[in-house]
Amino acid sequence: MTGPTTRALRLTIFIGESDLWHHKPVYAEIVHRAHVAGLAGASVFRGIEGFGASSLIHTQRLLSLSEDLPVAVVIVDDEERVRDFLPQLDELVAEGLVTLDDCEVIRYVGRERAK
Repeated sequence: MTGPTTRALRLTIFIGESDLWHHKPVYAEIVHRAHVAGLAGASVFRGIEGFGASSLIHTQRLLSLSEDLPVAVVIVDDEERVRDFLPQLDELVAEGLVTLDDCEVIRYVGRERAK
């Protein structure tokens, strides 16, 4: 697929599945706030295994079930909109990793909303 591309910024937030914000998963609150902020979209990906700063390995393997699997929330939008959203994360992400990457958007097409 080739054609004109658009420069964008990818925001990725790595947190634990059991991280909570007011009795609600942090990843759900991030997605909600991204939607309210009018960002282009947000997706949550659940990892099957990983470790972070604590060096504790979290896995879904049968003999070692974890209730705190790694989760990544990914948001892609133009740089200004993503950077304007970052202060929201100061309040929500107590533990985890937040990264920014330059990227190119090759195609972005949504579905028509149901009437």
